[in-house]
Amino acid sequence: MTTPLLLQPARIGSLDVPNRTVMAPLTRQRSQQPGNVPYALNAEYYRQRAGAGLIISEGTQITPEGQGYAWTPGIHSAQQIAGWQQVTDAVHGAGGRIFAQLWHVGRISHTLVQPAGKAPQAPSALQAKADVYVQEPDGSHHKAAASMPKALETEEIADLVQAYAQATRNAIKAGFDGVEVHSANGYLLDQFLCSDSNQRSDAYGGSLENRARLVLEVVDATIAAMGDAGRVGVRFSPLGTFNDVHDANPLETFSYLLNELNSRQLAYVHINKPDWAGGSYEGFDELLQALREVYQGDFILAGGLDAESAEQAIQSGLAQFAAFGRPFIANPDLVERIRQGAQWNQINPSTLYGGAEVGYTDYPALGD
Repeated sequence: MTTPLLLQPARIGSLDVPNRTVMAPLTRQRSQQPGNVPYALNAEYYRQRAGAGLIISEGTQITPEGQGYAWTPGIHSAQQIAGWQQVTDAVHGAGGRIFAQLWHVGRISHTLVQPAGKAPQAPSALQAKADVYVQEPDGSHHKAAASMPKALETEEIADLVQAYAQATRNAIKAGFDGVEVHSANGYLLDQFLCSDSNQRSDAYGGSLENRARLVLEVVDATIAAMGDAGRVGVRFSPLGTFNDVHDANPLETFSYLLNELNSRQLAYVHINKPDWAGGSYEGFDELLQALREVYQGDFILAGGLDAESAEQAIQSGLAQFAAFGRPFIANPDLVERIRQGAQWNQINPSTLYGGAEVGYTDYPALGD
């Protein structure tokens, strides 16, 4: 019997990987407090899933201002770097590979999680119709509407770009195999890209070239800090409307970006389908096909895939790698289940965010 392409060894950027499955970045809100520090529980969670061809870490804030939700990890303090080192050691010890996803939420935040209670940073002072999860000073926690942001000054943007470069250096120090620039799902870089959330009149707003400028500057700074473009990926969500973003012409926007990225020789571009969080799926297949024709490098495709649809996407050439999110939460041994044609565990939606072992490290593997 022929081994599916999904399970065959491949090369992603500068890395050799044993299969084409990717564990998608998954916010789980389980870092140790105070300090948003990864610890032994997180190391065990990622170690269990080291059978993936590549793990992409949960979104990891590059600065204190990059945080939008309670209990999400950062990669800007010495304690956080040491915590992530525990994670990468555990993954590598189990034969895995792991990239850090570099995250700045922009306006999808709240004064309660911002340093000194400041307003969140954004391209423009436009409040998002979106919810975040916060903890009050008394320890109680709840959903809250995103706060009114403050537009970044032009001169602040250079510091922001350098923060991505520093986060990359921190990721190297923590033992990651590479980094993914999070430019999707309505967070900061996506807010700059999308025509409705970016109302700037300087070099970072207005025209498509201006709106895309920050993403490309961040990618270039990240590559320079990494020293190897083959260890840098970037994630986009064309047609996504999650976190209250909308772009007037996604085909034009992402065709321009991907054409610019062709010369960067990245490890991959990671595209996630819009339907996972309320975005419209209509027209996505056509858009993806058009973008596939523009981009000369490798695509990771994410969003609602099963083994069959993932294999189909890879066989057709639409994507070279397939990312699984919730299936990897519920199935630490997802690759082995695909290999054996075994049934997949079902996810418990009530334990996705926050908490400890339950719904995190206690999903059974085959034979448990």
